[in-house]
Amino acid sequence: MNDETQWLSPREQRSWRAFIRLNQKLTARLGSELQSNAKLSGPDFAILVALTDEPAGRLRFQELAKAIEFEQSRLSHQIGRMIKRGLVAREECAEDGRGAFVTITAQGRETIEAAAPKHVAAVRRLVLDAVSPEEFDTLGDLAERIIKHLDETAP
Repeated sequence: MNDETQWLSPREQRSWRAFIRLNQKLTARLGSELQSNAKLSGPDFAILVALTDEPAGRLRFQELAKAIEFEQSRLSHQIGRMIKRGLVAREECAEDGRGAFVTITAQGRETIEAAAPKHVAAVRRLVLDAVSPEEFDTLGDLAERIIKHLDETAP
């Protein structure tokens, strides 16, 4: 073992493991509910949300990959599956001829609009009902700070 390793203290380890377990459990639970309520996977939902956040309903592949933290190859496979289901379409980029856009379809919009109310209800039931508004604000502040730190830290 490396003697220079700064191991987590029992307090740090408890918090870290609780955070990881929360992430795993919440992701699995929300994914299960999306699947049963809307026949969407977590990645399907993340992509549709990212596209609906854009006024034009489309993003370049690279922008979408960055927005949802997917590697290019994983995103290509996911988009292929979603194209087959009619949720998104691929459009060539007329400006430069090199890139491509992922565009939400009318069916994709209908699907996300039907899924969103049940998803929000699940988020309220599983998370917001367990904490105070102030605690939820603190959670958001901490998450934003860690995300900023990750973005500033080289991989």
